[in-house]
Amino acid sequence: MRSVNPSVSERATKIEHKNKTIPVGGIGKSGYVRMEFELDNNGKSILRNLDRRVPLIVQQALYFDEQMPELPCVYILSSGGPNVDGDRYRQEIILKEGSCAHISTGAATKIASMRHDHSALYQFISLAEGAYLEYIPEPIIPCRNARYFSETEIVVAPSATLFYSEIFLCGRKYHGEVFAYDLLSLYTHAEREDGQQLFREKMVIQPDKDCLTDTGKLHDYDVFANVIVLTPPESADELYCQTDAFIDNEKKLAAGITRLPNRCGLQYKVLGGETQLVKSAVREFCSKVRTIIKGRPVPKEFPWR
Repeated sequence: MRSVNPSVSERATKIEHKNKTIPVGGIGKSGYVRMEFELDNNGKSILRNLDRRVPLIVQQALYFDEQMPELPCVYILSSGGPNVDGDRYRQEIILKEGSCAHISTGAATKIASMRHDHSALYQFISLAEGAYLEYIPEPIIPCRNARYFSETEIVVAPSATLFYSEIFLCGRKYHGEVFAYDLLSLYTHAEREDGQQLFREKMVIQPDKDCLTDTGKLHDYDVFANVIVLTPPESADELYCQTDAFIDNEKKLAAGITRLPNRCGLQYKVLGGETQLVKSAVREFCSKVRTIIKGRPVPKEFPWR
């Protein structure tokens, strides 16, 4: 029997895979959002410029925060359902001097089961002098065999403050999917406007190669939150002194705080057994940040969130 050239066989496999999925770059596969916030002539922070491409949708900026009525609250939605094979999303969030914003998502982001490819998100966040941003999206739920890559690039001025959070679930726990996804690759890095590097963090999670339920890793926790606060050193020092690490076995909740390099801010991590407890811990920490920076706490979350 005639042998088959491996390169020919590989190309045939790729073509077969392409025929089973919508190609990368196809309609609805490359979501894009660019938001620019700035102060208007009356000193009010507004969403001045918006550009977006399906399936990503941005709701109108709302001013419902009673503690900070000047704060525009914006939700990013997706009309395409869960992230699937070949999805490539890009989000750019720009805050100009003195502006502020609160950004979240309308619902949890599900990363669907995948066979041939992966889903990826690239984020660029830029804060000018005196800007203040709370970025608190709903949790990410990686389903069985999901593969998800994200990169977040941050450019922050020395006097600006960024509260950036990510919450990851173990999967659809009540469907029997506990750490059944294939891969989470999470890369976050920040720098000053002049290019000075502040910090880099890279997490690669592969449950089938590394047991996450081992002691010293996630153990028996199912939900993980990673919070980054970039803020001036004096504010970071005050926040660090006000925040204690703890383990609450009754609630099945634990949290810890550490300083980031170059005195650029802090990192806060939360582990929990249930999503709502972790979300509440993240929101409580955000309230401490806002109180220190703006002198006003975060209001209670809506009961339907």
